[in-house]
Amino acid sequence: MLTRLLVTLAVLGTLASTAVATTVDETEIDVKTREVAKTLRCTVCQTENIWESGSPFARQVRENIRERVEQGQSAEEIRAYFLSRYGDYILMQPPARGVNWVVWIGPFVVLIVGGLLLYRTLNRWVASTPASQAVQPLDEASRRRIERELHS
Repeated sequence: MLTRLLVTLAVLGTLASTAVATTVDETEIDVKTREVAKTLRCTVCQTENIWESGSPFARQVRENIRERVEQGQSAEEIRAYFLSRYGDYILMQPPARGVNWVVWIGPFVVLIVGGLLLYRTLNRWVASTPASQAVQPLDEASRRRIERELHS
């Protein structure tokens, strides 16, 4: 009787540890899948990453990522696979190289050039305005007309 109880407890303990190990493995796979999927852009939605997108394409890519994680591929290998198929556009943060430099630096260049043009235009405008045009005080007739229009 005691032997059966010990064997039963041993079997249950083994099953419990196997179940926990399986759950941990699935969680690790899910975490790795999520990490990779968040770095890839959904080509259908274009503003969402693969993990957050609900499109059928994103679902297929998530399944593909999960399979590759289960096969033991690293995150970089998986990204390289998708990069070879879809180009730099698939990455949520494309690398700053080649033509992409325009995308990374362009807004700052436009902001600086626009600021310089605005500064030059305002300086010319201020310089062309005569400083001698001081505000003349109102004469008595204009003052009465304004008071009359305010009270009516």
